Amino acid sequence: MEENKTVLITGASRGIGKETALRFAKAGYNIVINYVSNKTNVEELKKEFDEYKVETLILKADVSNKEEVEELVKKAIDKFGKIDVLVNNAGITKDNLLMRMSEEEFDKVIEINLKGTYLVTKAVTKYMMKQRKGSIINLSSVVGVAGNAGQCNYSASKAGIIGFTKSVAKELASRNIRANAIAPGFIETDMTRSIARKRKRINT
Repeated sequence: MEENKTVLITGASRGIGKETALRFAKAGYNIVINYVSNKTNVEELKKEFDEYKVETLILKADVSNKEEVEELVKKAIDKFGKIDVLVNNAGITKDNLLMRMSEEEFDKVIEINLKGTYLVTKAVTKYMMKQRKGSIINLSSVVGVAGNAGQCNYSASKAGIIGFTKSVAKELASRNIRANAIAPGFIETDMTRSIARKRKRINT
């Protein structure tokens, strides 16, 4: 019997990351759930996986921190021996109009959304290249294509992910590793509900 494949999903405690994890569990994948603050959420999520008879590993790590990312990936490899799929989902918003946006607000979004994608992809790719196969899925956004008032930091980070993914895809294709970016529109999650409230303030 073929062993289960393994997926690592960053920012999987809620929203798109949580639903993605559930879909992979239903497909029989072992799941590595990364979170940074919502441990209760991921522990509850783990209970939902039990019925699918897959193994779950819950790991806390800040994706913008190189050392934490490398430890995250190492623990995943130690547990399952491989990572077949990486989903870079972790992301934050710190919305404000350009003239009101602080340097800290800009930098933090770039660090988590874009640099985090770079760090995790680089760490996982080392093992995928040895396997000579793998799939990398990066979460961008429609605002990375179209832009959005009050989100120049978020839009820049998501546009960066698209360019990053296109380049990585060309680098890794010869090793049988796919890299794709998904740019969803507005999906109702905890984060987008927060965005909607902030947008009302920005527009008034």
